[in-house]
Amino acid sequence: MIIGTAGHIDHGKTTLVRGLTGVDTDRLKEEKARGISIELGYAYTPLANGDVLGFIDVPGHEKLVHTMAAGASGIDFGLLVVAADDGVMPQTREHLAILSLLGVAQGAVALTKTDRADAAQQMAVRAEIAELAAGTFLAGAPVFAVQASQAGDPGAAELKSYLHAQAEGVRQRDAAGLFRLAVDRVFTLAGHGTVVTGTAHAGQARAGDDTADLRLMPAGTRVRVRSIHAQNQSSETGAAGQRCALNLAGIDKSAISRGDWIADARCFLPSRHIDVALTLLPSADAPVRAWAPLHVHIGAARHVAHAVPLSAETLAPGQSGWVQLVFDEPVCAMPGDRYIVRNAQATRTVGGGRVLDPNAPDRKRRAASRLQGLQALTDMLDGGGLPPVLAHAPLGLDEGALQRLTGKPVRAIEAPHGALWIETRNAQAPRTLILGTHWDALLERVEHALTAFHHGAPDEPGPDSARLRRMAMPVGSDALWIAVLDHLQRDGRVARNGPWLHLPTHTSTLADAESALAQRLLPLLQQGGFDPPWVRDLARAQDEPEERVRQLLRKLLRRGDVAQVVKDLFYHRDQVRALARLAADLAARPEGLNAAVFRDATGLGRKRAIQILEFFDRVGYTRRVRDTHLLRPESAYAAMQADAEPVS
Repeated sequence: MIIGTAGHIDHGKTTLVRGLTGVDTDRLKEEKARGISIELGYAYTPLANGDVLGFIDVPGHEKLVHTMAAGASGIDFGLLVVAADDGVMPQTREHLAILSLLGVAQGAVALTKTDRADAAQQMAVRAEIAELAAGTFLAGAPVFAVQASQAGDPGAAELKSYLHAQAEGVRQRDAAGLFRLAVDRVFTLAGHGTVVTGTAHAGQARAGDDTADLRLMPAGTRVRVRSIHAQNQSSETGAAGQRCALNLAGIDKSAISRGDWIADARCFLPSRHIDVALTLLPSADAPVRAWAPLHVHIGAARHVAHAVPLSAETLAPGQSGWVQLVFDEPVCAMPGDRYIVRNAQATRTVGGGRVLDPNAPDRKRRAASRLQGLQALTDMLDGGGLPPVLAHAPLGLDEGALQRLTGKPVRAIEAPHGALWIETRNAQAPRTLILGTHWDALLERVEHALTAFHHGAPDEPGPDSARLRRMAMPVGSDALWIAVLDHLQRDGRVARNGPWLHLPTHTSTLADAESALAQRLLPLLQQGGFDPPWVRDLARAQDEPEERVRQLLRKLLRRGDVAQVVKDLFYHRDQVRALARLAADLAARPEGLNAAVFRDATGLGRKRAIQILEFFDRVGYTRRVRDTHLLRPESAYAAMQADAEPVS
């Protein structure tokens, strides 16, 4: 268990910790000279069960609240220190508010310097403490009276016994999650190199484990742990809930700062936009309006952010609501992480809460669907598990998103009732967890898109995969899209003709006479090159009715043997590939692909060149931006033209 002190300056926090542990946490010369704590102090004491109890002693000065907040992150037990001769003071109130906002649920009160206050004064201060603690995690908590000099003090002995009993009975945190440690100190140790210390918020790290992918975040630099001290003892592992010192290999001290994380690579996706639940204290000095600047303390870090209220136009003191915090630089957080905010001048703690979405969108952040998503995340954090979030994810959640959402490795994530894992064709691609109802709706959406396409272009063979994806699933992962198509084709609900996809009913079969005529027409189209004969010319050459030739060519179009550039003008598929390759070559040149350069390269007239380029736009091979046609590299034509012979 880790105990964090809290309280006003000069109320005896450091003296109390020294009396409980025998360790003087003021290690700096300036601290000893001035008699006040400036930096975080750490002390440890053994327990009867073999565990170690850790203390984080925080400074009480009003200008060092940012340091106090860094130390309070991740503690299990809050020890509020109030001097009997002073009573409740400003930082007493602020520190208790910080502990409450950070989600600390256990605690006790030490009434110090009782030898400097008579019984009446002590009773008055106890009343102040009771009033202050009402409605907080300290409501009803025991108050231990200790003296300034604690040698043989029965109150200090009673407090120590109580804390040890609490620590021995505390339930160990689950270390099965992804490891992350909030760095609150970094230094160089002679003969060892760079060392970081901090509280492990989750998971477990193992010394010398070369298979672990640990990163310095948000920089993303890979690090390796040489050795570990956990709770001030040499250890093979450092786990959630412990104070750890990690000796890191391959990184210099200058690359690391307080507020960074040492974390499993799967934990974080750094972001400048984080959606949070924010509660403003009744004592906040002003409401939070759009783009209000705030100092945000999360983990061991301090950042400046601008707040954008989401659930209301403004958030008044004493109110709670959803807010997006917009940071100047990427920040790391996970859903459920606690944070506090201070005012623009960083002189007063005004509120805090928990993170909902650490990778929030910066557009349409107040849309109804977005607010529904935040409610789903709230329900998840309140104990609802994954079902509320999956219900709001029509495309499901891939393994990476699930790990960042839950803080668990994917092997520990079970599919809830009604959800299924979508396996991928590529074993390296992440799977997707999706509700069965959403999966069925996604399959139907693809079928409806094909139905609409066939209705609008009955003579076309069908869209290619990239075009169909833009119609049916414009967002979502490549792996999920491939899984959708594989499933539909496996079930016979969608068929493929070369690069084209179509419903099974949208196909063509040729009678013997039609096959014979097709064998005569296709060579003529191939010989026509970039300027093939029109339907009327083919009909005249074969002494066949125009309508019969036209209908046959439309059947060949659905089979993928030809392409129709404009009405009654069909190109052989090999010539289309050659034109696609030529267009790609021209698009790669400085002047780009436009009607003029395409006309000159093909030797065709301007009108025909424009018709071909418009055909490429129509089938999704290119897209027009003013006078230039830009390639869509994901188009089936892009794959087809790669197999074509180079065009000179």
